[in-house]
Amino acid sequence: VQLQASGGGLVQAGGSLRLSCAASGSGVSIGGMGWYRQAPGKERELVAFRSSGGSASYADSVKGRFTISRDKNTVYLQMNSLKPEDTAVYYCNVNRIQLGRPIRNYWGQGTLVTVSS
Repeated sequence: VQLQASGGGLVQAGGSLRLSCAASGSGVSIGGMGWYRQAPGKERELVAFRSSGGSASYADSVKGRFTISRDKNTVYLQMNSLKPEDTAVYYCNVNRIQLGRPIRNYWGQGTLVTVSS
């Protein structure tokens, strides 16, 4: 599975960005897809996850501001009302599934989001 993430950049506080991550691979089935982030000096944390069944979950810090969505094997993260504390490298994460069960987990290359105050 190859993951191609895009959409990061520099934005002022209160602005919006949309991240995307496309998963590709011959003959693979993708299950849950999500986004993590890692700020300087901090551990990587889950931002949002969308299960293969369509349910979404969010970190408390982004609820009401971020929305995760999916179109086939591309996952999106719409980020609104961005805050300086959202500054981080954002990574997409996907599960490859086989017979309905996750068999392997993959990370994207990371895309930097910088929110200026």
